[in-house]
Amino acid sequence: MNGVSVQGMVLSVMPVGEYDNRLVLLTTDRGKIAAFARGARKMGSPLSALCRPFATGVFTLFEGRTAYTLKEARIQNYFEALNADMKAVYYGYYFAELADYYSREGGEERMTLRLLYCALSALTKESLTLGLVRTVYELKMLMMNGDYDGIPRNVSDGAAYTLDFILNTQPEKLFTFVLSEEVLEEITGYAAFLMGKYIRRDFSALRILEDMERFSFTEAKKSGTIE
Repeated sequence: MNGVSVQGMVLSVMPVGEYDNRLVLLTTDRGKIAAFARGARKMGSPLSALCRPFATGVFTLFEGRTAYTLKEARIQNYFEALNADMKAVYYGYYFAELADYYSREGGEERMTLRLLYCALSALTKESLTLGLVRTVYELKMLMMNGDYDGIPRNVSDGAAYTLDFILNTQPEKLFTFVLSEEVLEEITGYAAFLMGKYIRRDFSALRILEDMERFSFTEAKKSGTIE
């Protein structure tokens, strides 16, 4: 088997067999690839720390005829700050699922990886709400992949300006603004419309987030926090 090094991020991890893990990696130059971490679930395995969603770095892989095998990695960011907020973690899982949906094997996914990285970083910014980060991420992902109908005629000037900014701004400068409740509601509604129109997939992380929201609402009613 030949050894290759790729810059990428772990999108998901699934146990396979008694001790192995199967990773889905989003890479800059090889697109979405699957790699097996042999023995990663054995006690003391050096690969166990690499098998974590959002782990980002340079992965060294053995390239076989039908699959990759993980040898080692230099992890640059685990996004551990997300663990302080369970909702932020599941938004991160959802972002990874959406990146998985759009990315392809063998493709050039540098922009997708940049967007995902910046969106995960934005989830820990105190100045930004999780809902705003989600909406901006969804819209930019839709726009990058051609699933975008342009600026609607019936939106406010503020919403039109925001949509144009998202369309024409690089990921590193994308999550740098806040919006009024009215404008956020407009662009969130438009993102939901586009997602419903173009996306044909059920995202498991979104189902869990919806359950969390229902639980929070029910508990708030029980405590009298809301009427």
